[in-house]
Amino acid sequence: MSFSKIQDPFVRLPPTPPDFLDSADEDVDDETIRLALHVLATERDALAHVHDLYHSDRAAQRSFNQAAKAIGIRSSRGGRVIVTGMGKSGKIGLKFVATLNSLAIRSAFLHPTEAMHGDLGMVGPNDTLVILSYSGRTSEIVSMLSYIPQDLPMIAVTSYKDPSSCPFFAQRPSSNCILLPAPIPRSEVEAFGVPAPTSSTTTALALTDALTLAVAHRLHPDPRLVFHQHHPGGTIGASVARRGPQLMGEIAVTIQDIPLVLPQNMEADATILDAILTAAKSVSGWVRPSPETVISPRQIQRLGRTKDLGQSLRSLGDEIVVEEGNWISIEAADSVQEAQDWIRSMRQTERGPSFLKTGTILGIVDPQREKSAVVEIEDIVKKEELEG
Repeated sequence: MSFSKIQDPFVRLPPTPPDFLDSADEDVDDETIRLALHVLATERDALAHVHDLYHSDRAAQRSFNQAAKAIGIRSSRGGRVIVTGMGKSGKIGLKFVATLNSLAIRSAFLHPTEAMHGDLGMVGPNDTLVILSYSGRTSEIVSMLSYIPQDLPMIAVTSYKDPSSCPFFAQRPSSNCILLPAPIPRSEVEAFGVPAPTSSTTTALALTDALTLAVAHRLHPDPRLVFHQHHPGGTIGASVARRGPQLMGEIAVTIQDIPLVLPQNMEADATILDAILTAAKSVSGWVRPSPETVISPRQIQRLGRTKDLGQSLRSLGDEIVVEEGNWISIEAADSVQEAQDWIRSMRQTERGPSFLKTGTILGIVDPQREKSAVVEIEDIVKKEELEG
């Protein structure tokens, strides 16, 4: 995305609330409304300020791109986004985690205090740490960082604009540190007379929303379908249910969500054990031995019963490690019912049973005519029917 092409969506409003309140209205307390408008205007200005920063500052833009890329890459390897923060920043962190998970970007919240009492165990080697702290020097977080592996990428959302001055980065390799500045133009004490986090948490919330959606578009061809798949409840889920039949694109697992199998011994081929360990961390259970091949969850279960777990994946048959060229194309916009009817119809032909059978991988074709997701045929047609 070219930042130079982004048009400024902010229409600058008066810096102070307009003087239009009717003091004769006994049901309205003028001072209460004036204060509310002042808070809204101040937080609006804070959002405009951080928007202008990322619109015009190339360093901020590079940092944001680096953050989205780091999360995307490590998420595709089975890693999670570990979010941490104290107080009100921690509350924003919890919302950040919830939004990430709803878009199939696996994440968890690590409380800095609880981390020092055992919760550090949740941090894995492929994870990315995201810190939310306006001050950039929260003592509990500084203490916790002493026990976070040095090679773990760390993203900090703070008021600092220069990474070299941020205390969180003081004892860590600069190559693993990404600063996402979220300053506010007026301190909360100056704006409201109290230091309660308001404008600062609003900007952190907006910036983490932006980061979530940027990562989602890196990982998923259609984030909308992924969100609907992970949000069946409530009003949002009901609106999806009312829309019509479930589509193949909605039940499919996107390729970018499937982690690559990385061998424990980098000088040797990946083994069955490597595939099983990767599948254990995979949200969907799917794994990719290479960018062009997949192993489905049902095949992983079968491999788990193999005696020789050290066997190379290269030695397995193409019915287990299935190349993209052998996936059977199904349109993402087709309903599940349409796909079922087509499969049953094709199986009545002479050749149909030879390629529409148990273990067949359905490659879901997106609007760009690319196979961007996969489904096991047994997910839509019963095994007994396929073997009959």
